[in-house]
Amino acid sequence: MSPASRPIGIFDSGIGGLTVAHEIARRLPNESIVYFGDTARVPYGPKSPETVRRYSREAAAFLLSRGVKAIVVACNTATAHALEELRERLPVPVLGVIEPGARAAVEATRSGRIGVIGTAGTIRSGAYDLAVRRLLADARVYAQPCPLFAPLVEEGMEASQATRLIAQDYLAPLHDMEVDALVLGCTHYPLLRPVIQAVMGNTVTLVDSGAETAAELDRALEDAALLRADAHPPRHEFYASDSPLRVKQLGSRFMGEIIHQVRLFDVDGFDKKA
Repeated sequence: MSPASRPIGIFDSGIGGLTVAHEIARRLPNESIVYFGDTARVPYGPKSPETVRRYSREAAAFLLSRGVKAIVVACNTATAHALEELRERLPVPVLGVIEPGARAAVEATRSGRIGVIGTAGTIRSGAYDLAVRRLLADARVYAQPCPLFAPLVEEGMEASQATRLIAQDYLAPLHDMEVDALVLGCTHYPLLRPVIQAVMGNTVTLVDSGAETAAELDRALEDAALLRADAHPPRHEFYASDSPLRVKQLGSRFMGEIIHQVRLFDVDGFDKKA
């Protein structure tokens, strides 16, 4: 198999990264995808940086074993803590979701007042603040951890009244600061877009880094002459470390018929085995 014919690897702490996989499949319909969701250990947000880096090494090692030509870290917490290490260690291009999200936020804001919501780990890292300020030095970035959002999505509760009440509580400080762009700093959060938009109001632009990440991947593959040109249809593989049937059921809502099967795979210690 030629290097360009190999698949794109994507990993996330759970199902949220499927929002990024969806954007990649939409922008690059000729590309094959191998997706791994670490549903046995979700969420990554409360974990220590050292643990997140270990989980990320294990997921990346598994994707490399599937012969991927590039890896997308479709998890904001893993991007914040592990991206640079993975870029140093791995023999393929590695992209994260924070820099594309920051770029989209800077393009969207009119006032320079940018909100960021994410897991506790992502917010503690300050990665979005740094990424935004590299692009817009005088930006005012207001970050708010939303630790219950990812578990609510994993449980399929994004339309519940409990989720709306939690969203109102989490988002009140950002609403009071009158941000006009809000980064959905976790790949689970696009599934909460309706409730977040309702709480923040229609004057606030919600920034989902998935589309921008797909565009950056497109450019990176083109620059490396790795865009797939095969005449045969692409093949997609989906793996999860727990509850593969549930991943298929939830993921099919926004990936459609692309997800034919989700296989169970435990990556614990896989970086040592590979």
